[in-house]
Amino acid sequence: MATNLFGRMREARRTRVDEAADRAVERARSRREDSDEAEAETAAREERLSERFAAQWHEMREARRVEEPAIEGGTSNFSRAQVPWAFDLAAAWSWRLLVVAAAVFGALWLLNFFAVVVLPLLVAMFASALLTPVVHLLMKIGAGRRIASLVVVIFSIVVLGLLLTFVGQQIASGLDDLSKQVSDGLQQVRDWLRTGPLQLSDRDLQNTLKDLQDSLAGGDGGTGVLSRATEVGTTVTHIVAGFFIVLFGTYFFLADGPLIWTWFVRLFPRAARLRVDSSGRVGWTSLTQFVRATVLVAGTDAIGVMIIAAILGVPLVFAIGVLVFIGAFVPMIGAFVSGTVAVLVALVAQGPITAVLMLAGVVVVQQIEAHVLQPFLMGRFVSVHPLGVIVAIALGVIVAGIPGALIAVPCAAVLNAVVQHLAEETDVGDSAREAAEDDPAPPPAPEPS
Repeated sequence: MATNLFGRMREARRTRVDEAADRAVERARSRREDSDEAEAETAAREERLSERFAAQWHEMREARRVEEPAIEGGTSNFSRAQVPWAFDLAAAWSWRLLVVAAAVFGALWLLNFFAVVVLPLLVAMFASALLTPVVHLLMKIGAGRRIASLVVVIFSIVVLGLLLTFVGQQIASGLDDLSKQVSDGLQQVRDWLRTGPLQLSDRDLQNTLKDLQDSLAGGDGGTGVLSRATEVGTTVTHIVAGFFIVLFGTYFFLADGPLIWTWFVRLFPRAARLRVDSSGRVGWTSLTQFVRATVLVAGTDAIGVMIIAAILGVPLVFAIGVLVFIGAFVPMIGAFVSGTVAVLVALVAQGPITAVLMLAGVVVVQQIEAHVLQPFLMGRFVSVHPLGVIVAIALGVIVAGIPGALIAVPCAAVLNAVVQHLAEETDVGDSAREAAEDDPAPPPAPEPS
C-alpha cells in the first residue's frame, strides 16, 4: 500500500514536472513567436522606410536631370530639289570658271616663262603665213617644197639685211646734222625755260639735269655700269637666239608645215581630231589674211608718213618710214605712237610749226587707215571689235611687253575666227555626242597599190 502510494506520488510529481516543462516550452515558443513577429514588423518598417527614401531620391534626381534631345534615324532627305536652282546653276558655273581661269593663268605663266622661245616661234609662224603664197608659187613652177622654202627664206634674209643696211647708212649720214639740230633745239628749250613763264635759273637747270643723269645712272656708278652691262649682254644673247629660232622656225613651218600640223592633231582624241583640224585651218586662214592685210596697212602708213616727212623736209625719212611700218603691226595705236617719233624729229630739226604740220599729217594717215583700209582689207574672219583690240594689246603688254603687244592682236583674230567656226557648227545646247555626229565624215583611206 505504501508502495502504491509512493508510486502514485511519483506519478503525480512526474505529471507536474511534465506539465511545468510543457508550460515552459509553451512560454518559450510564445516568446519566440513574439520575438519573430517583432523582428518581422521591424524589418517591414525598415523596408518601407528604404522604399520611401529610394522614391524620394529618385524624385530628386528626376527633378535635377536635363533631358537630352532624342536622335531619330530615317531615310536621307538629301536631293537636288533641296538646293535652289539658281544656286545650283551659279555653283556649277563658278567652279568651271575657276578651273578655266586657273588653266588660262597657268598657260600665260608658261608663255611668259618661255617667252624667249615662244615669241620667236610666233614671229616665225606669222612670217610663214605671209610667205606661204610665194612658196606655193615656186612649187607651181616646179620647185620642191623644201627647196622653195629655202629660197624664200634666203631671199627674205637678203631683203631684210639690205633694208637694215640702208636705214643704218641713212641714220649714220644724217646723224651729224641731226645732232647739231638737236643741240640747237635743246638750246632753244633752255632759253624758253629761262625766259618763259617758268623763269628757271641756270643753277636750277643744272640741278635738274644732274638729278636726271643720276636717276638714269641708277645709283652707284660701278654697280650701275656692271648691271647695265649684264642686262645688255643678256638682251643681245636673247636677240641672237631669237633670230636663229625665227630663221629655222620659218623654214620648217614653210617646208614641213602640213607634217607638223598632222602630228599636232594626232595628239588629240580621235573623236576631236576632225574638229581640231577644221578649227586649225580656219585659224590659219584668218592669220594669213590678217598678216597680209596688216602688211598692206603698215606699208600704206609708212609710205604716207614718208611722203609727208619728205615734203616738210624732215631728215631721216626712210628710217621714220621703217619705224612706222614696224609700229603699224600694233593696230590702232602702233602707227600713231611711232609717228610721234617723226613729230619729235620735225620739232627738233625744223621747229614747232613743222612739227604741228607733221602731226596733222600723221593724224590724216591714221584716219585713212582706220576708215578706209581697215574695213576694206579686214574680212569677216579677222574683224575684231576695237575694245577687243585694246584688251588684247593690254594683255600682251602685261604678259610679254612690247613683243606681246605685237602678237596679241593676231592671236585674238585667230581665236575669234576659231570661236565663230565652232559656234557655227554646234548649236546651243548640243551635247558632245550630238556635236560629234554633225562632224564631217573622215576621208576614205587610200587603197593599197
